[in-house]
Amino acid sequence: MPQSPLFVRSALLLGLGLLCSAAALAAPAVSLAGVLGGKALLVVDGAPPKGVGPGQSHQGVKVVSVGRDEAVIEIEGARNTLRLGEAPVSIGARSSGKRIVLTSDSRGHFVNSGLINGKIMQYMVDTGATAVSIGRPDADRMGLNYQQGKPILMNTANGSAQGWQIRLDSVRIGDIEVLNVEAIVTPQAMSYVLLGNSFLGQFQMTRTNDQMVLEKR
Repeated sequence: MPQSPLFVRSALLLGLGLLCSAAALAAPAVSLAGVLGGKALLVVDGAPPKGVGPGQSHQGVKVVSVGRDEAVIEIEGARNTLRLGEAPVSIGARSSGKRIVLTSDSRGHFVNSGLINGKIMQYMVDTGATAVSIGRPDADRMGLNYQQGKPILMNTANGSAQGWQIRLDSVRIGDIEVLNVEAIVTPQAMSYVLLGNSFLGQFQMTRTNDQMVLEKR
């Protein structure tokens, strides 16, 4: 029986939405073809090279800085360094339902952005850390009331110092949220929030080459 125009239109829109969602989940593969006039010649997903200067973006890839034979790029808050002659890199985090897919940077680290209690944070996965670890300056920026937490003694490069054990209301990566997560606020600043096992322990973790997959238990 012929379908009504409204049914066909709805099906097409649904199909288009699914395609767009799948495209959004895919982190672009980016390589550096050269440097010309202070601009990085980026190759994104195999397309012809495009000259992009610092502060400019192309297909979701922002150029942060350009050197003689390298360029620092940023995709969804995660940075990586492209070098001439190296294979394309794909950085970022993808999440769908109960599954997060992370792609490592050129150093082999899994670095990206997420939310703690609704505030943006830059994290690095650390399977050796017992709990999520946050430097005091980041904790202040995110408005965490850590001084009401449990005082703990921590070893630092300058000797022993006081830290705090707290509970985070929420840690979100993509569209996956974990509630009531144990965390440690360290007295010193850190380059990233360390995403430790108080968060990672909620997932089944597998790693293949440069990808780490976290599936909610």
